[in-house]
Amino acid sequence: MTATSVKAPPGASRTRYLILGLAFVGLSLNYLDRANLSVALPFIEDDLHLDLSNAEKGLILGAFFWAYDGAMLAAGWFADKVGSRKAFTFAALWWSVVTALTPLARGFWSLFAFRFALGAGEAPAYPSATKAASRWFPAHERAFASAVIDSGSRVGTVLSLPVVTGLIALVSWHFSFVVLGVLGIMLAAVWYWYYRDPMEHRHANAEERSYIASNGARIDENDSEAAAQVRWRDLFRYRTIRGMMLGFFCLNFVIYFFLTWFPSYLKDARGLDLKELGTLGTLPGITAIAGGWIAGIVADRRIRAGADVTRVRKTVMVGGLLGGAAIVFAAPAKSVYVALLFLAISYASLAIAATGIWSLPGDVAPSSRHVASIGGIQNFASNIAGIISPYVFGLLLDVYHGSYLPSFAVAGVVAVIGALTYAFVVGKAEPLPVRDS
Repeated sequence: MTATSVKAPPGASRTRYLILGLAFVGLSLNYLDRANLSVALPFIEDDLHLDLSNAEKGLILGAFFWAYDGAMLAAGWFADKVGSRKAFTFAALWWSVVTALTPLARGFWSLFAFRFALGAGEAPAYPSATKAASRWFPAHERAFASAVIDSGSRVGTVLSLPVVTGLIALVSWHFSFVVLGVLGIMLAAVWYWYYRDPMEHRHANAEERSYIASNGARIDENDSEAAAQVRWRDLFRYRTIRGMMLGFFCLNFVIYFFLTWFPSYLKDARGLDLKELGTLGTLPGITAIAGGWIAGIVADRRIRAGADVTRVRKTVMVGGLLGGAAIVFAAPAKSVYVALLFLAISYASLAIAATGIWSLPGDVAPSSRHVASIGGIQNFASNIAGIISPYVFGLLLDVYHGSYLPSFAVAGVVAVIGALTYAFVVGKAEPLPVRDS
């Protein structure tokens, strides 16, 4: 491959970037809705006089992940079956309607039910977006597309505190759910109206379509008949798929510290007040967003310049997970600023690894009809870590009397295991060979 062979021709439209922007907004809103209840729950308790125990709060918030992960395998299959247009629209409508109706809750069980329904509805979002990126972006642009899509989760999480508290302060906690629900319904309508696959999109001209089709995009026209017939259950027979599941589990094991225990760590172990949490506490998230985008751009440039796709993907994933192990050095650091530096390195490195991880489904899928399924399979495994990791961190904190050193050490070891998995278990970043069923 030469550098000139993969440049978009003069006059080619850039519709794929509008698709990418819409997917980014969708995933950001997806995570805003996911975090809404976490931020609003104290206000809901006060308003409804619920007096929930910590265990009951944990069950309500955790209901999302049980439903989300329970539906993930089916969600990936569903997105491949009906396509990104219908699957993402369906998901956005589901999670947005549930969000808008959440103010109807009056107690523990109704909050639990709405949270559970939200998790099930959000499951198709990531597989659908991953499939869309694989169809619209050639192999040498896929890392940046994956980075932008994945950064939606971090942007939504970072925005959740100021946006939700602002809406609550403006009117009430009910208002935050209604507004975000209505925005999601509007997003679903725009996605359904605007999204089409490349060969069907009225705004993609012939030059852009040809450029996409001839440079490794996962579209139907590039599928072999035999590969398209690979059954969903047969995907688990591939060592690469099993490696992707384990590797992504390891990545999310560490990432879920930042999504769950990180604020408590800064407050309890480092003594930060509320104002400092709102400033210093955002630094790892901001560096993660920037790191992911930069890594995506650099990876795509290397592939455009003729570098081997497998080498680029593995460098990003292995290097990113090894960098994620920097979390180990945060616990013994005497200065909060040094600790934040290591945590920022860790989170940014994990975001860098994620650009390769979310590019892999488009790389290794036997056909375009398997991209979302593989995305759902690896995401299913990764979110098991979302259930286990917060518990392990909490258990180790109890056993070691509030010290974060053992839990950070475990996280570092898990990150290294993930790096070794992508290095030696996951195979080449190319379509998996068709096997006899």
